Amino acid sequence: MLFYIIAAVLGAIIALVIYILVNRSVSKGRADAIIEQAKLEAEKIKQEKILQAKEKFYQLKSEHEEKVNARNNELRDRENNIKNRENQLNQQASELGRQQHQLDSEKGQVNAQKEAYKVKEEELAKLTAQVNKQLETIAGMSAEDAKSMLVENMKAQARTEAQAYINDTMDEARLNAAKEAKRIVINTIQRTATETAIENAVSTFPIENDEIKGRIIGREGRNIRALEAATGVEIVVDDTPDAILLSAFDPVRREIARLSLHQLVLDGRIHPARIEEVVAKVSKQLEDEILETGKRTCIDLGIHGLSLELVKLIGRMKYRSSYGQNLLQHSREVANISAIMASELGLNPKTAKRAGLLHDIGKVSEEEPELPHALLGAKLAEQYKERPEIVNAIGSHHEEMEMTSIISPLVLVADAISGARPGARREVIESYIKRLKGMEDLAASYPGVTKSYAIQAGRELRVIVGSDEVTDDQAARLSTDIAQKIQDEMTYPGQVKVTVIRETRSVAIAK
Repeated sequence: MLFYIIAAVLGAIIALVIYILVNRSVSKGRADAIIEQAKLEAEKIKQEKILQAKEKFYQLKSEHEEKVNARNNELRDRENNIKNRENQLNQQASELGRQQHQLDSEKGQVNAQKEAYKVKEEELAKLTAQVNKQLETIAGMSAEDAKSMLVENMKAQARTEAQAYINDTMDEARLNAAKEAKRIVINTIQRTATETAIENAVSTFPIENDEIKGRIIGREGRNIRALEAATGVEIVVDDTPDAILLSAFDPVRREIARLSLHQLVLDGRIHPARIEEVVAKVSKQLEDEILETGKRTCIDLGIHGLSLELVKLIGRMKYRSSYGQNLLQHSREVANISAIMASELGLNPKTAKRAGLLHDIGKVSEEEPELPHALLGAKLAEQYKERPEIVNAIGSHHEEMEMTSIISPLVLVADAISGARPGARREVIESYIKRLKGMEDLAASYPGVTKSYAIQAGRELRVIVGSDEVTDDQAARLSTDIAQKIQDEMTYPGQVKVTVIRETRSVAIAK
C-alpha cells in the first residue's frame, strides 16, 4: 500500500515537472514571436516617421523659398520707387533752378523801379518844402505851430464827442439793464406758484375725553415725564380743553412726540417702558420718511447725484419753518425761481436750481450752531463734494461770503423774492415794527450818527455818519459797538448786519 502511494506521488511530481518544462518552452516561443512582431512594427513606424519628416522638410523648404521670393520682389519694388523718387527730385531741382533764375531777373527789375521811385520821392519832397515855405509866408505861421494848433483843436473836439457818447451809452445801458432786470423778476414771480405760511413752534394733539388725558398723564405724571424725556418736547395738558400742546423749537422732535402719542392712544398701553419703545420705533420711521421726502423732492425738481446726507437734510426741511414759512416749500420755491432767472439770462438752470434747493441746509444741521446758517450750509456742501459754484452760492446768499460765482446773486435774489412776497412769512406786526424801530433808535443814540435805516426785514442796519464828526477809524469801531449792543440788548431771529457809511461830498454849482 505504501508502495502505491509513493509511486503515485512520484508520478505526480514527474508530471508536474514535465508540465513546467513544456510550459516554459511554449512561453519562450510566444515571446520570440512577440519580439519579432514588435521589431516589424517598429521598423514600419520608423519608415513612416522618416517619410513624414521628409514631407515636412520639403514643405518648409517650399515656404521658405516663397518668403525669399516675396522679399526679393518687395526689395525690387522699393528699389524702383527709390529710383522714381530720385527722378522726381531731379526734376524738381531743375524747376527750382529755373524759378530762381527768373526771381533773380525780376529782383533786378524791382531794384531798378525802387531807384526810380526814390528819385521821384526826392523831387516830391523838394516841391512840398517849396509849397510849405510859400504857405508859411502867406499865413505868417510856421508849419509846426499850425500842426500843434490843429492837434489841440482836434483833441478838444474828440474829447467832447467821446464824453457825450459815453454819457449817452451809459444812460442807455442803465435804462435797458433796469428794464431787463424788472422783466426777468416779474416773469419769474408770475411763473412761480406761491404758498402761505402755516408752521409755528407748537403742535396740537386732539384727545376725545378726560379719561384718555388721564392715561396719558399717568400716575403722578410719570407718563408725561417719560414722554418728555424720550422726545425732548414740552407737553402742556391743562391749558387747552380736549387737546394737548406739544411745544418745542425743533419740529422733528414735535412730530416724533405727536406720532408717538397717536400710536400710544391707539394701542391703549401707556406706561414708561412702552413709551420708550414707541418713541424709538417712531424715530426710526420718521428718519425713513425724511429720507423718502428728500428723495422725492430731488426727483420732482430733476436734481441728481446728491450725497445721501444732503438728501436727508433736504427731507428735514419739511419739519422746519422760518417766520412761519415752511423751509422745504421755501427752498423748492427758491430753486424754481433761480432756475427760471438762469434760463432768462442764458445760464445753466440745473446748477441754479441745485444751489437754490440747498441754500438753507445750514438751518437743519445739528453741527456747529454758532456759525451763521449760510456759512454752515456752504461748509456742509463742500464736505459732501458739491461744486465750488454751488458752495459759493449757498455761503453768499446773505452776503456773508464774497460772491465768486455768477449763480450766487441769482440765489440771493430768489431767496429775497420767496421770503418777501405777501403771505410767505408771518410775524406779529407790532413786534416786528417795534423791533425795527428799536434798532434804528439804538443806532441813532451814538454821537455823529445822522440817519439809520433797518432794511431787509431787519437783517441789515445801515448807519450814516457825518464825515466831519466821525473819522474812518471811528466808523469801523462804531459798527462793532452797535453790533455788540444789538446782540446784548435785543432779541431777533438770525443775524443783523451793521453797515456804517461815511462819505465826503464835494458840491460845485455851474451858473
